[in-house]
Amino acid sequence: MRHLFAVALVGVFAALSAVAVRAEDTPKAPEKYPYPDVSIKELKSAIAEKKVVVIDANGTDSYKEGHIPGAIDFETHEKDLAKVLPKDKDALIVAYCGGPQCMAYQAAAKKAVAMGYTNVKHLSAGISGWKSAGEKVEKADAKAS
Repeated sequence: MRHLFAVALVGVFAALSAVAVRAEDTPKAPEKYPYPDVSIKELKSAIAEKKVVVIDANGTDSYKEGHIPGAIDFETHEKDLAKVLPKDKDALIVAYCGGPQCMAYQAAAKKAVAMGYTNVKHLSAGISGWKSAGEKVEKADAKAS
Protein backbone atom coordinates (compact mmCIF):
# COMPACT_ATOMS: atom_id res chain seq x y z
CA MET A 1 0.00 0.00 0.00
CA ARG A 2 2.83 2.40 0.87
CA HIS A 3 4.53 1.50 -2.39
CA LEU A 4 1.37 2.34 -4.38
CA PHE A 5 1.03 5.66 -2.54
CA ALA A 6 4.68 6.53 -3.22
CA VAL A 7 4.31 5.70 -6.93
CA ALA A 8 1.16 7.84 -7.15
CA LEU A 9 2.88 10.74 -5.37
CA VAL A 10 5.87 10.58 -7.72
CA GLY A 11 3.45 10.57 -10.68
CA VAL A 12 1.70 13.69 -9.41
CA PHE A 13 5.00 15.54 -8.96
CA ALA A 14 6.14 14.49 -12.43
CA ALA A 15 2.90 15.76 -13.97
CA LEU A 16 3.14 19.09 -12.13
CA SER A 17 6.76 19.50 -13.22
CA ALA A 18 5.81 18.91 -16.85
CA VAL A 19 3.06 21.52 -16.62
CA ALA A 20 5.46 24.03 -15.04
CA VAL A 21 8.03 23.46 -17.80
CA ARG A 22 5.38 23.84 -20.51
CA ALA A 23 4.13 27.09 -18.93
CA GLU A 24 7.67 28.51 -19.03
CA ASP A 25 8.11 27.47 -22.66
CA THR A 26 4.83 29.04 -23.74
CA PRO A 27 5.37 32.40 -25.40
CA LYS A 28 3.79 35.32 -23.60
CA ALA A 29 0.50 36.58 -24.97
CA PRO A 30 0.64 39.90 -26.78
CA GLU A 31 -0.45 42.97 -24.88
CA LYS A 32 -4.19 43.07 -24.36
CA TYR A 33 -4.50 46.24 -26.42
CA PRO A 34 -2.22 46.75 -29.42
CA TYR A 35 -2.66 50.54 -29.25
CA PRO A 36 -1.66 52.77 -26.33
CA ASP A 37 -4.46 53.46 -23.90
CA VAL A 38 -5.72 56.94 -23.14
CA SER A 39 -7.60 57.76 -19.94
CA ILE A 40 -10.95 59.50 -19.80
CA LYS A 41 -9.23 62.49 -18.18
CA GLU A 42 -6.61 62.67 -20.95
CA LEU A 43 -9.27 62.37 -23.64
CA LYS A 44 -11.43 65.08 -22.05
CA SER A 45 -8.44 67.39 -21.99
CA ALA A 46 -7.56 66.68 -25.64
CA ILE A 47 -11.19 67.26 -26.67
CA ALA A 48 -11.30 70.56 -24.78
CA GLU A 49 -8.07 71.64 -26.49
CA LYS A 50 -9.36 70.44 -29.88
CA LYS A 51 -6.29 68.22 -30.24
CA VAL A 52 -7.96 64.90 -31.00
CA VAL A 53 -10.23 63.16 -33.46
CA VAL A 54 -12.39 60.55 -31.74
CA ILE A 55 -13.77 57.53 -33.59
CA ASP A 56 -16.75 55.59 -32.22
CA ALA A 57 -16.62 51.95 -33.36
CA ASN A 58 -19.81 50.80 -31.64
CA GLY A 59 -21.95 50.81 -34.77
CA THR A 60 -24.41 53.37 -36.06
CA ASP A 61 -27.34 52.34 -33.86
CA SER A 62 -25.26 52.70 -30.71
CA TYR A 63 -23.74 55.93 -32.04
CA LYS A 64 -27.22 57.42 -32.46
CA GLU A 65 -28.14 56.46 -28.89
CA GLY A 66 -25.12 58.22 -27.42
CA HIS A 67 -21.46 58.82 -28.25
CA ILE A 68 -18.57 60.89 -26.96
CA PRO A 69 -19.19 64.48 -28.07
CA GLY A 70 -17.65 65.16 -31.46
CA ALA A 71 -16.91 61.50 -32.22
CA ILE A 72 -17.07 60.18 -35.76
CA ASP A 73 -19.30 57.18 -36.48
CA PHE A 74 -16.83 54.64 -37.90
CA GLU A 75 -19.52 52.43 -39.43
CA THR A 76 -20.91 55.36 -41.44
CA HIS A 77 -17.52 56.76 -42.45
CA GLU A 78 -15.41 53.63 -42.83
CA LYS A 79 -15.21 53.94 -46.63
CA ASP A 80 -14.59 57.71 -46.61
CA LEU A 81 -12.55 57.98 -43.42
CA ALA A 82 -9.87 60.01 -45.21
CA LYS A 83 -12.44 62.78 -45.73
CA VAL A 84 -13.21 63.13 -42.02
CA LEU A 85 -9.73 62.66 -40.54
CA PRO A 86 -7.19 65.49 -40.46
CA LYS A 87 -4.50 65.83 -43.11
CA ASP A 88 -1.83 65.86 -40.37
CA LYS A 89 -0.76 62.20 -40.05
CA ASP A 90 0.71 62.93 -36.58
CA ALA A 91 -2.68 64.06 -35.25
CA LEU A 92 -4.03 62.25 -32.19
CA ILE A 93 -6.70 59.73 -33.18
CA VAL A 94 -8.56 57.91 -30.40
CA ALA A 95 -10.82 54.96 -31.18
CA TYR A 96 -13.23 53.41 -28.69
CA CYS A 97 -16.05 50.91 -28.48
CA GLY A 98 -18.21 49.49 -25.69
CA GLY A 99 -15.74 49.00 -22.86
CA PRO A 100 -12.64 47.14 -21.68
CA GLN A 101 -13.71 43.76 -23.13
CA CYS A 102 -14.74 45.19 -26.51
CA MET A 103 -12.28 44.88 -29.38
CA ALA A 104 -14.39 46.52 -32.13
CA TYR A 105 -12.25 49.66 -31.83
CA GLN A 106 -9.38 47.77 -33.48
CA ALA A 107 -10.98 48.00 -36.93
CA ALA A 108 -11.03 51.81 -36.72
CA ALA A 109 -7.54 52.01 -35.23
CA LYS A 110 -6.09 49.63 -37.85
CA LYS A 111 -7.70 51.62 -40.65
CA ALA A 112 -6.22 54.88 -39.32
CA VAL A 113 -2.76 53.30 -39.03
CA ALA A 114 -3.08 51.84 -42.54
CA MET A 115 -3.84 55.37 -43.76
CA GLY A 116 -0.55 56.53 -42.28
CA TYR A 117 -1.63 57.98 -38.92
CA THR A 118 1.13 57.60 -36.35
CA ASN A 119 -0.55 58.70 -33.09
CA VAL A 120 -3.46 56.27 -32.78
CA LYS A 121 -4.68 55.43 -29.28
CA HIS A 122 -7.49 53.57 -27.58
CA LEU A 123 -9.96 54.58 -24.89
CA SER A 124 -10.24 51.15 -23.27
CA ALA A 125 -12.91 52.42 -20.86
CA GLY A 126 -15.15 52.79 -23.91
CA ILE A 127 -18.54 54.41 -23.92
CA SER A 128 -19.58 52.45 -20.81
CA GLY A 129 -16.65 53.87 -18.82
CA TRP A 130 -17.28 57.35 -20.23
CA LYS A 131 -20.90 57.21 -19.04
CA SER A 132 -19.97 55.65 -15.69
CA ALA A 133 -17.58 58.55 -15.11
CA GLY A 134 -20.57 60.89 -15.46
CA GLU A 135 -19.41 62.35 -18.76
CA LYS A 136 -21.90 63.75 -21.25
CA VAL A 137 -22.81 62.00 -24.48
CA GLU A 138 -24.27 63.32 -27.71
CA LYS A 139 -27.15 61.69 -29.50
CA ALA A 140 -27.54 61.76 -33.26
CA ASP A 141 -30.48 61.46 -35.58
CA ALA A 142 -30.28 59.42 -38.77
CA LYS A 143 -29.04 62.39 -40.83
CA ALA A 144 -26.38 63.57 -38.35
CA SER A 145 -24.25 60.42 -38.23
